[in-house]
Amino acid sequence: YVPAIDARAAEDAFASTVDAITALDATALDATALDTASLDAASLDTAALDAASFDTGATTLDAAFDPILAISGSCGTLDDELLDERPYSVENTSTFAEGFHRSEGRRLSAGAQTILAEGTAGGSSGYSEAFAFEVLRRCEGAELVASETMVRYTTPSPSAIADLVVDVRSVRVGVSVTRAVTVTGMCMRDGAYSMSAASALLSRKVADLHEAATLVGPEHAWTKNLVFVYADTAEHARVMGLAWGALDASLRADTVLYVSVSESMDAFVYFEDRC
Repeated sequence: YVPAIDARAAEDAFASTVDAITALDATALDATALDTASLDAASLDTAALDAASFDTGATTLDAAFDPILAISGSCGTLDDELLDERPYSVENTSTFAEGFHRSEGRRLSAGAQTILAEGTAGGSSGYSEAFAFEVLRRCEGAELVASETMVRYTTPSPSAIADLVVDVRSVRVGVSVTRAVTVTGMCMRDGAYSMSAASALLSRKVADLHEAATLVGPEHAWTKNLVFVYADTAEHARVMGLAWGALDASLRADTVLYVSVSESMDAFVYFEDRC
């Protein structure tokens, strides 16, 4: 088996108006006016929206960890849900007390340091992937199995890949990390987020994870999909929840949507070292 290092050469490219900022998820960067027709909750299936409601149950305090990241809200909830093929969703908040640079990687766990050191298959998602792992480690006890460039597939150039493979309570999980953010210029963000952007982003990420699960080699094969979303605002998280509930049931099967709303000094999550 060989690593899929070139599988995302063109993925997550910025629109020309913000081409100085590279490789954020293009669909999430759509700064066009809100699609009010799509946002009309009356047009959405009520049952699907009920399924989109987030678990806001148990909360775990993480004061023993480096204070650069504090997690509040739903934490430590993944257990039997990992063995259930029904879709499941979680929402919490990641509050960053200060900015971050990769030179400070020693402040993070060994797994997060590995993710930063081994890099990604393209784009500028290293920081978001490292901190997504930190949240999953602190909240759910995740252990890193392989970072993006180290996952082995049965083909040299797989059409879809995972960003991380982790073990959570003895269940192997394939993870896709993405960011729900509306970029309006260099280091500039807007709180508006369209249903169409959220739906396109989630559909692509979930479909890619399902496909990657059929291509991964036996040593890294996973049985559960998890899409981790860093949401720029509570509004981004809300629209993500609506989009999740509206997705086709076959896409959501065997998949967890894990949303963490970023707060305070969070620019590095979306722009890395550019802001």
